[in-house]
Amino acid sequence: MKITYLGHASLSIETKDKTLLIDPFISGNELAKKINIDKLQADYILVTHAHQDHILDVEAIAKRTGAKVISNFEIVTHFEEKGIEGHPMNHGGKWKFDFGTVHYINAIHSSSFPDGSYGGQPGGFVLETNHHRLYIAGDTALSYDMKLIPEVIGELDLAILPIGDNFTMGVDEAIKASAFLNCNKILGYHYDTFGYIKIDHKKAIEKFSKAKKELFLLPIGANIKL
Repeated sequence: MKITYLGHASLSIETKDKTLLIDPFISGNELAKKINIDKLQADYILVTHAHQDHILDVEAIAKRTGAKVISNFEIVTHFEEKGIEGHPMNHGGKWKFDFGTVHYINAIHSSSFPDGSYGGQPGGFVLETNHHRLYIAGDTALSYDMKLIPEVIGELDLAILPIGDNFTMGVDEAIKASAFLNCNKILGYHYDTFGYIKIDHKKAIEKFSKAKKELFLLPIGANIKL
């Protein structure tokens, strides 16, 4: 599995024969200007919630690639009305797709479309393939529910956690989350895009290391392999 960081909370995940995009917000991110959305491939687009900094490029990419949107009922309905195929989910549910199983996980945040209309409840995902299991937290506060993920779903190979603070967990809370998740390998995201969420990279890595955790902060366009 190859995971490429596309900036902010956007990711490309390549499994054996499918490509998943997570929360594509690229064309509006000055830090990700070297990423060309017209060249991104996608079989599925997973959307954690309806805020603009998570859905901006969904429609353009889905219509070009034919990708199916996986999200909550309200977000899927929103994109189906634009002619985009989707698969609706809700908290506590799971579904087996051709690339693996997706679990829809609680997130503590808000969710509305750019016009202010209701975007359903925010969420995160656990992806399970034949060989790997990873958690994509989405925008969330620290939650004791995270303890249930390894207990109910199983041991994680990687946890992808927001660390920018202000709108989500910060570094200290993400370290506690990694303990709840019983996962020592963390990919940080949702940081640096704008002033409220800028972080000190060196200090963040040091804090995780002191807690005996490994934090990856990838340059935009770089990848990690599991």
